[in-house]
Parts: sequence; C-alpha cells; structure tokens
Amino acid sequence: MKAADPRTPLPPAGLLRERGFRLYWSAHSISLIGDEITILAIPLAAVLLLDAGAAEMGWLTAVALLPSLLLSIPGGAWADRQVSRRRAMIVSDLGRFAAVASVPVAYAMDALTMTHLYVTEFVVGALTVLFRVCNHHVYASVLTADRYVDGNALLTGSRSAAAVAGPGAGGALVQVLTAPFALVLDAVTYLVSAVCLGRIEATEAPPARQEGSGLTDGLRWVTAHRTPGLLLAGVATLSLCNTFLMTLLVLYATSELGLSPGTLGLVFAMIGLGGLTGSSLAPRVVRRIGVGPAIVAGFLGFSLPMPLIPLVEGPLPLVVMVLAVAQFGSGCGSAVLDIPANSYLIAVIPPTLRSRVMAVVQTANFGVRPLAAVLAGTLGTVLGLRPTLWIGTVGAVLAVLWLLPSGLRHVRALPTTPDIPAPDTPAKAAAE
Repeated sequence: MKAADPRTPLPPAGLLRERGFRLYWSAHSISLIGDEITILAIPLAAVLLLDAGAAEMGWLTAVALLPSLLLSIPGGAWADRQVSRRRAMIVSDLGRFAAVASVPVAYAMDALTMTHLYVTEFVVGALTVLFRVCNHHVYASVLTADRYVDGNALLTGSRSAAAVAGPGAGGALVQVLTAPFALVLDAVTYLVSAVCLGRIEATEAPPARQEGSGLTDGLRWVTAHRTPGLLLAGVATLSLCNTFLMTLLVLYATSELGLSPGTLGLVFAMIGLGGLTGSSLAPRVVRRIGVGPAIVAGFLGFSLPMPLIPLVEGPLPLVVMVLAVAQFGSGCGSAVLDIPANSYLIAVIPPTLRSRVMAVVQTANFGVRPLAAVLAGTLGTVLGLRPTLWIGTVGAVLAVLWLLPSGLRHVRALPTTPDIPAPDTPAKAAAE
C-alpha cells in the first residue's frame, strides 16, 4: 500500500486556490463563528435570564448532545447510501437557522423558557449529526489523501480562530444585546454556509449497496481493527471527561470564581488562540514525528492543563491568568490531536463505509457527552462544583492510557488508497 510521505511540505494556504475546497472551507469557517457564540450565549441565557442551576445546566448540555448518541449510527447508514450528501448538509444548515432564530423571537415575545432552550438544543443537535455524518464524504471529494493533513490544519485553524473571536464577541454581545439576541449572528451564518455548500461542484464517492440495515457495519469495522478501535476508546474517554468540565465551567466561573460574562468570554477565547497555535504546529509535528506519535502528543497536550481549572483560587487577576493558561494549553493540544486523528481516520476508512464508521466515531466522541453532562450536573449538585471538576480533569489525563497498547505510535504515514472491504470482511491492512 502506498503511503503519503508526511515529510513532504505542502503549503496549506495553497489549497484555498482550489475552488471546491475554498467553498467547503468558507462554509465551515463562517458557521463556526456563530457556533462559538451559541456555546456561550445559550448557557448564559439559561443562567442569567432563567436562573438555571447545576442540574438544569447538565440537562441543557445533555439534550444538545443526545442526538449524537441516538442518531449518529442510523444517520451514517443512511448517508452512505445517498448520491448527494452535500444536499443533506444544506438542508441541515437551513434547519439550524430556523431553530436558532426561534430563541430571540421567543425572548422578544416574553415567551422564552427552559423548555424552549431544551427543544432548540435538541433540534440543532439532531441537524448537526446529519451534517457531520455527511461531511467527510464532501471533504474527501474536494481533496486528495496526500493533502488531508494540510486541509484539516486549515479547518482546525478556522475552528480556532472562531474560538478566539466567538466567545469574546459573544460575551460582549450578551452584555450589550442580552444572550438571546446574540444568537441572531449564529442563525445568519448557517444561511451563508448553505449558500457556499450549494456552489460546490465535486464528485462524491458512489452510494453503498443496500444490503440490510447497515447499522452494524461501521461498528464491525471498528472492532475488527485494533488501532482505530483503541483510538476511539481514548477519544470517548477524553470527550466524556472534558464534558464534565465544559458542563459546569460557566456556572463555576460565574458563581464561585466571580467572572463577568465579558471576562469569561475572553477566557474562553484562549481555547481558540491555543488552537490557532496548535493548528500551525500540527503539520510540522506530523512531518517530524509521524501521524501516530502526533496523536499521542495531542492527547497529552489537551488533557494535562485541565487540572489547573479546579486547582485555581486566589485574587481575581490570578484566577483569570491561570484559567487563560489552562484554556490556551488545552486548545493547542486539541488541535495537535484533531488534525492527525481526523486525517488518519478519513484515510483508513473505506469510502463505501465512510459515513457508517464516522457515525461510530461521532458516537464515541459526542454520544458519551449527554451522559457525562447529566452525571456532571448530578455530581455537581451532590458533591459540589470543584470536586466534580477534579473527577473530570484527572480522568482526562488518564485517557491517553488507551493508546499505549494500540500500536498507534508506530503509524508514521497516511495510506492513500485504503482497501475497500465488504462489510463482513474488513481490510485490516488499511488500519493496523
């Protein structure tokens, strides 16, 4: 099997001269800014306008992530059998526009409730699942395998830039306009994303044959391949533990540490600044030490700064500085993890199974989060916020242990042409 040489420098910015990838990147980047505002605005609306407590914050996070647990695998089976997954992504964008726009409308009519926020988060979560299970087909249609790392570096850079601009803008908009009206910008970005996706002209992988439901094909492929299987176990553990942190961080920072919405927005922005740094470093890290070792380094970089958050106490300037350092470090590590990990998975998954396997990936990454959110809310109520954060952050540090027996540290390069197995005969050579 021929592998791409990770030492060959490819300028990532040069990909933006290619029309298909430029439109894909634009759709991705524009909507991310709005997403980052939503991540801050909806929890702040719940806390500041509706007096939500730890348990309600847990449920709010859970309903947003529950579709990833329930719908990813059937959604992946459906997406693999479609001729145009791009069309489904456009429908998802339009639906998310309508759902997010309903929040400021309800607030203007003095009808905003926690139930409305729960429903909005669930609908947006369900449509996001649809978008994600189709996304990797479109990504693979606009790039060749030897440019996956560079393409993912640009996408992660956009995500990080949005994480820098979004929370800061979101915190300011919440203070000036109130939380619901800060969501107007997010709603508009989904429309712009839909327009960009509609202009892409690329040939996607052909639909898979319809043999049975196909619901278990992705899971069978993952369990038959030791290296990606253990990688997903590590990702699931890291995701679960990080959700402990993110579920309670807004409440913890405002109620126990005394941060204002504007200051909290700046602290959140440090995740993106770290991500920008990590996304610029990741291609060089991959070229220097290889794909697998870069993933291991990303796991450690993401998790090791987390314990600083429950550890910090003292004067407000010190608290803000330590939180900023923790968020910057985790953001940098997250980018170094995401870029080679996503590239590796896209490269090793057979095209006819791509959505079904990525649905399993989504379930591992996002599906554990609603369970973690409810558990975090419950433990936060019973044990207190700081002890619950300690449980999550220490667990995140230990997540890297899954990778030790995986053999991932020996994977140096990406395969350019994965074998294409029948659902019951996975190609082990492509992933092990």
